[in-house]
Amino acid sequence: MKTPEPRKGMPSPKLTKADFTERYLSQFRDPAFAPMSEALDRIASVAWEAYRDGRKSPVTQKAGPGYADPEYELAEDWINARAMVDAAQARFEDGKGPLRVLLINGSSRSEHTCPGEMSKSFRLVSSAQRVLEKAGIDTRVLDLSRLASEYGRDIHPCKACFSTAAALCHWPCSCYPNYSLGQVHDWMNDIYPMWVEAHGVFIVTPVNWYQVSSPMKLMMDRLVCADGGNPDPTLTQGKDAKLAKAEELKGWDYPRHLQGRVFSVVVHGDVEGAENVRRSVSDWLKFMKFTPAGPDAEIDRYIGYWEPYATSHEALDKDRDMQAEVRIAAEQLARALKARRAGELVTTYEGLESPRQK
Repeated sequence: MKTPEPRKGMPSPKLTKADFTERYLSQFRDPAFAPMSEALDRIASVAWEAYRDGRKSPVTQKAGPGYADPEYELAEDWINARAMVDAAQARFEDGKGPLRVLLINGSSRSEHTCPGEMSKSFRLVSSAQRVLEKAGIDTRVLDLSRLASEYGRDIHPCKACFSTAAALCHWPCSCYPNYSLGQVHDWMNDIYPMWVEAHGVFIVTPVNWYQVSSPMKLMMDRLVCADGGNPDPTLTQGKDAKLAKAEELKGWDYPRHLQGRVFSVVVHGDVEGAENVRRSVSDWLKFMKFTPAGPDAEIDRYIGYWEPYATSHEALDKDRDMQAEVRIAAEQLARALKARRAGELVTTYEGLESPRQK
């Protein structure tokens, strides 16, 4: 099949120098920066040149052995990210190392920003963590609320390279950082190794407008490269769309970089959408060849159904059954991981009677 030309025709987002400079300097509105105005003008001028010239990755080095084009200049940021992923994969494959679970708080709410109160998701993650640690599982918490509360903590949006051609989506993602556009501080280069080293994943997310939370969706989209992404950016000479199309049409094998993990999912809402969101998250994980930890490991529940938001934590306090279900989902995850490592097939629900019957 002839390689198609990439389609073009969308309007340019390019800024004028005046618009760029105004936008760049807007981050220094605090009057405390006024004495530095001349220095900031000089910095803005350098930033404009980087933007104008499209210097996405100004620090590079030759790819070296093991790549299709050893002479290609790869971004040092990507090389470092790839090294962290490779080290994490080695930890995952070490049969003598500890079993690891990544616990994910998908809520953006915390007392450290505008809401002024912790999230119920964080409470449920903490409950699951206690169960897993008691079972001897090494746990790590990924608290996505830090996107809203921590300086310089970002997950930039997926640019949908995969939709142009699978080979254009690099593993790990090479779209960021993009210094010319100021798209830095991307958290995903730290998050990828967390997923890679984990034998199991326990996700808790609230329902936000019939969907997962904003931080969850950003992370999910950016994990597309973990399922079929290209581990060798030199194949496509970076982001050459036509080369990527040609590589895919040769016969792409869609490598599943995270397959073989086990998961539990807890979704909670207050009015609508809990079941749909739980199915969405579970289906996403299953598509990446993750395995549910057990029959009680995928939960969708309502906390304080149609009750005031002001008393939602009190509603969770009273819902002892849901608290028990979260602990059971964590216990089933621990049992499933131990059974898998031992090469056994066990019924992970024995002795874990559900608090709710038909």
